[in-house]
Amino acid sequence: MLQERIMQDLKTALLARDAEKVSVLRSIKSAITYAEVAKGVKGSGLSEPEILEVIAREAKKRQESADLFTKGGATDRADKELREKVTIDQYLPAALSDDEVNKLVDQAVDELGELTPQTMGRVIGRAKELSKGAADGGVIARIVKERIGR
Repeated sequence: MLQERIMQDLKTALLARDAEKVSVLRSIKSAITYAEVAKGVKGSGLSEPEILEVIAREAKKRQESADLFTKGGATDRADKELREKVTIDQYLPAALSDDEVNKLVDQAVDELGELTPQTMGRVIGRAKELSKGAADGGVIARIVKERIGR
């Protein structure tokens, strides 16, 4: 299980005195705990897809922060955020290609019916579910919007 792997890696990082990795893993652990409390499942925990969603959100935060720091000229802080993102990315599945995302969108459209501007949100949501965290929501949305524009 992913959460167990994170805990084991945290213990290993603590023993190795890897302060940066410890900090990143603790922030992931904290984000998962917050999500559990928010969903009211503190005792039973989140499902694997929900944990992947939390981890993906943490990786996205690091990327956005790095972009802002780069724009602001704080390259040292941007580098730190990008190093943290690399650590977080180890817990995420490999990102799907556009062709693979297109297949997921096809499957979602087949399940839900016709793709229209009114059904776009449901198709995007279903494609995200089918990707099990391996596809970025922005990429899915872009592909669905392109199809509607055809």
